[in-house]
Amino acid sequence: MRKIILTMSTSLDGFIEGPGREIGWHLVDDELHRHFNQQLRTMGGFLDGRVTYELMAGFWPTADSDPSSTAPVAEFAGIWRDMPKIVFSRTLERAQWNTTIKREVDIDEITALKAQPGGDLALGGADLAASFMRHDLIDEYRVYVHPVLIGRGKPLFPTSDTVTALRLTETRTFGNGVVLLRYERPTAAPPE
Repeated sequence: MRKIILTMSTSLDGFIEGPGREIGWHLVDDELHRHFNQQLRTMGGFLDGRVTYELMAGFWPTADSDPSSTAPVAEFAGIWRDMPKIVFSRTLERAQWNTTIKREVDIDEITALKAQPGGDLALGGADLAASFMRHDLIDEYRVYVHPVLIGRGKPLFPTSDTVTALRLTETRTFGNGVVLLRYERPTAAPPE
């Protein structure tokens, strides 16, 4: 069965973006971008909320045609365009680049999607992640902690009365100071 993997970057104080949706503090250099490409190219699809999808669709479709793009950026443009995507939105009318629109998170549909053959599913967007968390649908968390305090903004995790036990499966420090913290649900199969 495929896993749903939340992959998000956060500041040390737990924010994914500043109060004006700023993400310029993300320290994505070539080493980290190559790592992202390696992880994401094996996925079976991207699951995004509308905001994340629109941010991605506003840049990645043509990023590899920009002569100033680095090799990892150009490589990810192709990965993003070709990857099947599901965007969850009640307002989005059209989507391109191999994208399907779903109006809501349906537990039965997500369970059926996980049972299909193919690679794991990359979940992106804090609001969508909160919905998946409420429905207990996330199997793995890959949190990239950037060495910066931004003080305020959108938190990665919403407040909750639910306790979710996780098992640490990997840590990795990148040359720019970003640290990957990878956790799985205790019921998930051990990594191969």
